[in-house]
Amino acid sequence: MELWSYRPTPKQLAMTVVCFVTGASLFAVGAHLSLAPKQARTNTKARNDFHQTTPQKDDIINSLGTYIS
Repeated sequence: MELWSYRPTPKQLAMTVVCFVTGASLFAVGAHLSLAPKQARTNTKARNDFHQTTPQKDDIINSLGTYIS
């Protein structure tokens, strides 16, 4: 069984490569756009968690005031 009955011309090969590269780039852009929002949400959550667990300046001053008085 043969794959082709005749060999493709150079122009046909070039068009095949162009179509393949275009499809691959569209796929990559779509994957990037679908993953970027998830990464942004993860980074925002991590930043918020860090700020909630890190003592703030006001918390430190208030805790020092209770020890002094």
